[in-house]
Amino acid sequence: MTDFLKTSLSRRTVLQTAAVGAVGLNPALRAAVYAQGSDAPEKKEVKIGFIPLTDCASVVMASVLGFDQKYGVKIIPTKEASWAGVRDKLVNGELDFAHVLYGLVYGVHLGTAGPKKDMAVLMALNNNGQAITLSKTLADKGAVDGPSLASLMAKEKREYTFAGTFPTGTHAMWMHYWLAAAGINPVAGAKLITVPPPQMVANMRVGNMDGFCVGEPWNHRAIMDGIGITANTTQDIWKDHPEKVLGTTGEFVKKYPNTTRAVMMAVLEASRWIDAGLQNKMKMAETVAQKAYINTGVDAINQRILGRYQNGMGKTWDDPNHMKFFNDGAVNFPYLSDGMWFLTQHKRWGLLKDHPDYLAVAKQINQVDLYKSVASAMKISVPKDPMRTSKLIDGVVWDGKDPRKYADGFKIKA
Repeated sequence: MTDFLKTSLSRRTVLQTAAVGAVGLNPALRAAVYAQGSDAPEKKEVKIGFIPLTDCASVVMASVLGFDQKYGVKIIPTKEASWAGVRDKLVNGELDFAHVLYGLVYGVHLGTAGPKKDMAVLMALNNNGQAITLSKTLADKGAVDGPSLASLMAKEKREYTFAGTFPTGTHAMWMHYWLAAAGINPVAGAKLITVPPPQMVANMRVGNMDGFCVGEPWNHRAIMDGIGITANTTQDIWKDHPEKVLGTTGEFVKKYPNTTRAVMMAVLEASRWIDAGLQNKMKMAETVAQKAYINTGVDAINQRILGRYQNGMGKTWDDPNHMKFFNDGAVNFPYLSDGMWFLTQHKRWGLLKDHPDYLAVAKQINQVDLYKSVASAMKISVPKDPMRTSKLIDGVVWDGKDPRKYADGFKIKA
């Protein structure tokens, strides 16, 4: 335990905090999770991989605040260097679970992101809270958003390089979608590279890319360091979009069902705790900023988690659609349509050669029934429909009803 936690979180404080976070829980829940006999977690200690990003917070806080022990498991948060590393360790069993990119899980399941293995999305960890950063060099030439970037690229012709964090991941898809919405073909008209999140700022500083899409705090860090500006947030691209998930293999869910439920409960309770108020968010920022987790100044984290944004060019605003971890349970439900959306974009950009059975794949991966049973035990509301409707930045509506038509319907594609 770190010195910070020793001084601020005594055992009594942990238990009191857990009790506050658990308000509204079914009193029989604890017994139901790890009662004597068959409901006990089969595995008492689990490793959960994470990448140094603000949205790893619910996994970290589940461990730090003792929510894991309340449900009969011990979570060991394991800091990883890259999403490829997370993928490999999940597939080979070195990690039991991971804070992971939605599209990475789907890519592994279908074999489009390296080794093929049956995967599971247990729950969503957050909505919103990523951004598109453009270099200060581009901004100084007037490229401060999609349309002005397109104008500059048409006028000053050269190879423009943009970065995502994993080929089938969320950030790559937000970057592709954002460029295409501005009339830029991200496949034919630009170069897309993969860079691990904590290395984005350093790579932009030495001129390796013109723009990137990544989670916080690295967009705000680029502004603080004077090397980048925020062109758009990802909630501008898709309000309340799915982002990171709690992922594991299909094999793990089958082999350790009680452990899986216990971990989901601990992370859900941490999600609820984070979103419960300003004080909790500030405590979370102070915790995850530490060297063991994100390793950055707390001032790089604590503004955007409250919706206080600046773009690096003098504009400030309060964004009600900032990063959310719980939002009365609306964040965490593993909507089938969310998973299907990533598949439509994988098809759009040539990562999938043929149309998959979109709905069938989403039903294989997203553990909707398992999530419902956990949420019900915790008295967390769940939506009636596993599909949801959203309008994205280009005005196109996604509702999951005709994914083939949607994937083929874009003017700009691979």
